[in-house]
Amino acid sequence: MTQNRIAEALLRLHRIMVELRGPGGCPWDARQDNDSLKPYLIEETYEVLDALDREDSAAICDELGDLLLQIVFHCQIFAERGIFDLADVAEAISDKLVRRHPHVFADVDESDLEALNAQWDRIKRQENGLAAWGTSALDGIPPSLPALLRAEKILRRFMRHGLSPSFPDAASRLSDLLDGADNPHTPPERKNAERVLGDALLATVQAGLPLGLNAEDALRNTLSGLESRFRELEKTLLDQGLTLESISPEELKRLWEEQPVQEGYFLSSRAKT
Repeated sequence: MTQNRIAEALLRLHRIMVELRGPGGCPWDARQDNDSLKPYLIEETYEVLDALDREDSAAICDELGDLLLQIVFHCQIFAERGIFDLADVAEAISDKLVRRHPHVFADVDESDLEALNAQWDRIKRQENGLAAWGTSALDGIPPSLPALLRAEKILRRFMRHGLSPSFPDAASRLSDLLDGADNPHTPPERKNAERVLGDALLATVQAGLPLGLNAEDALRNTLSGLESRFRELEKTLLDQGLTLESISPEELKRLWEEQPVQEGYFLSSRAKT
């Protein structure tokens, strides 16, 4: 019954998309192409992440539906060009899952997590027509990923081969950089400052890995706390008949420091010494 319901629901969604793109359908939907839909694909992905962060099951269901729509939309555009369709996409990912899990779907006995990771990488390289030598272990990490997420993936590939880049003085160099930024007479040289900041960010990502922490998630959660705190400040001002523009910078700073910080977030401004 459940499988039939899933099949019927997906077929209904596909039929609706075909009708929207077809004669007498929606002019906006019919006008879209793969390039014009890119921003929506990114937006819907991040809205799913937001719903997951809020642990709102109704919102998660709704946002996953919006993301699924984008997948069906792209598939239909390619189907109209005779390249592939939704069935091809579903079959391809099913075949890939079976191929990459021989310890589940074939007679391969493998339970060690490290060996499973090595097996996964080996199968991926074979799928891409790559030899076991002469190519990079970093292949397959998209340059378009958010930088913190890309950093984590690169560092994990390093760690699989026993390498762990070291940034022992990243924190002190960053502190020196920030102190120098406060001095208008000797501003830091941009290229060097960027390198110091990059090393500090990479060291931060690396520090989270042994703890099972994802830097992208950590920053997103902290930003949510920062935004929440700022909105509360705006509400406090509104309750007093004030606006951000109607008070002095000194008064705004005082009210900001008085705003309660949500537990788990470290949002105080950098202390001046």
